[in-house]
Parts: sequence; structure tokens; C-alpha cells
Amino acid sequence: MPINLSKGQKVDLTKGNPGLKNIMVGLGWDVNAFDSGADFDLDAAAFMLGDNGKCPTEKEFIFYGNLGHASESVQHMGDNLTGEGEGDDEEIHVDLSKIPANISKVAFTVTIYDADVRRQNFGQVSNAYIRIVDQTTGQEIIRYDLGEDFSIETAIVVGELYRYNGEWKFNAIGSGFQGGLAALCGHYGIEVA
Repeated sequence: MPINLSKGQKVDLTKGNPGLKNIMVGLGWDVNAFDSGADFDLDAAAFMLGDNGKCPTEKEFIFYGNLGHASESVQHMGDNLTGEGEGDDEEIHVDLSKIPANISKVAFTVTIYDADVRRQNFGQVSNAYIRIVDQTTGQEIIRYDLGEDFSIETAIVVGELYRYNGEWKFNAIGSGFQGGLAALCGHYGIEVA
């Protein structure tokens, strides 16, 4: 049985699963396209952060334009342009054993592509969730359903993996941002053109 988290809840990942190495972070959502008339394109991303809460370089920002980290520790499995159908809409694979020593946290985010132009926000998105699956066993370990109504936000920090006393934990964040991906990049120390 997966652990269902609520906002702000933290849970041990590796302590109770000592052999855990390869995980799949799945993000999913449903959209009410009739609200805005335009298609929704939601994008999952991972920010690999140092102790200061910032990405050391832009190479630690894993998204549709940079699908994998050089260490092979974090890999985005590709952009889903519609979010249609059941199950995970986008997946990010993480090899905990390969995450570089200077990375203490990996934040997982979802943004709405071109939100301002299309007049879209997360108030028009429902059933958004993040789940963590042990890739070796295929078992879902953690699930966090974002129940909140983000009426004006165009970006959400869904959750983060973080190192604590040599183990990995997961924190259900669920905090929204206005300003989409650019705002998130600024928050995590990435220069945006």
C-alpha cells in the first residue's frame, strides 16, 4: 500500500526500503479544456539543488529542453503535450545512487506552458498528483494528490526528494507560484532569457 501524503508531510524513502535505488516519479493531471478554449500543455521538471536551495548550473535543471543530467541520476522521459488518458502524464526517472554529492535536494514541479497567452491557470486543472514508484518492484511507495485549488497559479512545486543523514526523504510541498516556469527558474537560481 502506498503512503498517501498530505501537504507539508515528510516521509522516509530509503530508511524503510534499504535497497531502494531506482525510482520513477510520475506526475499526472486532468484538464478542463473547455474553460479556456485552448489546449493545455503541462510540463513536469526537476530542479537538482545544492545546500543553498539553488541549481549549481543550468545543467541541473531537467525539463523538456534538457532531458537528462550528465550523472544519469535524473532523466525526464519526454514531454506529453496533452495530458490525455489514464495514468502518469509525464515521468522522471531517478537513480538515487548516482545523484552527485553536491546535490542535496531534487524539487519536482509542474508548470503550464504558455499560460499567460492561453489565459490558463491551475484552477482549470484537476486530479493533479505525484507518485513515487520503486522501479525494481513496480510498487507505488508514495502518492500525493494536490487537492488544493490553485486559482491563479501557473506553476506548482509538487514535492521534493532530499538527503537527510545519508538517507533520502520525500516532502509533499504543494506550493503554487505565479509567473510560470520563469518564476520557478528564478526561485531556483536559473537565469531565464
